[in-house]
Amino acid sequence: MKLGIGLGFSGPTMDFRFDMVERAERLGFASVWVSETYGSDALTPLAFIGARTKHIKLGTSVAQLAARTPANLAMSAQTIDAMAGEGRMIVGLGMSGPQVVEGWYGRPWGKPNYMIRDYVAIMKKIWKREHPLTHAGRQISLPFTGEGGLGVGKPLKSILHGNPDIPVYLGTSSELNIAMTAEIADGWLLMHFAPGDLDHHRPVLERGLARRTDGMTFERFVKHAVLQVVIAKDVKEAIGKAKAGIALYVGGMGSPAMNFHKDAMVRRGYADAAARIQELWLAGYKEEAADAVPDEFVDSQQLVGPPARILERWPAWRDSGLTSLHITRASPEVVELLGRHVL
Repeated sequence: MKLGIGLGFSGPTMDFRFDMVERAERLGFASVWVSETYGSDALTPLAFIGARTKHIKLGTSVAQLAARTPANLAMSAQTIDAMAGEGRMIVGLGMSGPQVVEGWYGRPWGKPNYMIRDYVAIMKKIWKREHPLTHAGRQISLPFTGEGGLGVGKPLKSILHGNPDIPVYLGTSSELNIAMTAEIADGWLLMHFAPGDLDHHRPVLERGLARRTDGMTFERFVKHAVLQVVIAKDVKEAIGKAKAGIALYVGGMGSPAMNFHKDAMVRRGYADAAARIQELWLAGYKEEAADAVPDEFVDSQQLVGPPARILERWPAWRDSGLTSLHITRASPEVVELLGRHVL
């Protein structure tokens, strides 16, 4: 299984450890991943990293679909790929939630399944340059002929002859969209994963793979997860510190009726805890919401504790059926530990 590191997104200042990425490349890490929410973007740091490194793969985890038109993301990805050395760019793409899509980007939530299908199809057409770009989709059509247009749009080809095979991984969570991911994408980005989960998802992925015509198999299809690794002497204390972030996502990242992170917790068998976390969070009791996150839930989806405990529990992740994963918000100490003992 290939291993990468994730930088996440910036806080109030741009505090990415770019020197750590260079060290990770020397240790044999295969990829580096940058995300975005409503602050720093995912693409600019990757261009900077690409200039300072030689071969580590450059991934977005995830680029938010509403932030750009498909043509814009396709252009940005092939530009970075061409500048950094062809074959390094990976486009991880996701919808985010309706609160961010409509509140930050000012875009309608629409029909995510149709939107993602159109978006991916358009990007792949741009990269392949087989014909001038046209697309008659359910959510996106090119050239544009809708209200406010002049009706003079012209099908065009990318001037840049970039990499036609830039891989697209989708960050999806509903059964409908996971099946679609296996049908149209090159890989799947799993945000909430613990060893053993892949058996649950396999039938859905197989259903999507059965619709393909390129011979893609379950074994070859990329399954890429996110893992947090925290070196700490006190396991219980480290688990406690991780609960606030989980409570934020389960309780506050989405509306009461639509929260993908809460749904993932329910699917893992923690329905009562998920409901209580959301109830407390929405009522303004954020500390109490964090306290309601079960210790075993945190411990099952992270590697926490002294180095010996982390390495002892690592084989469960190594043998989980994943193709690859990246360590989110990795510290230099974690990079050294895994680089020396796992890679």
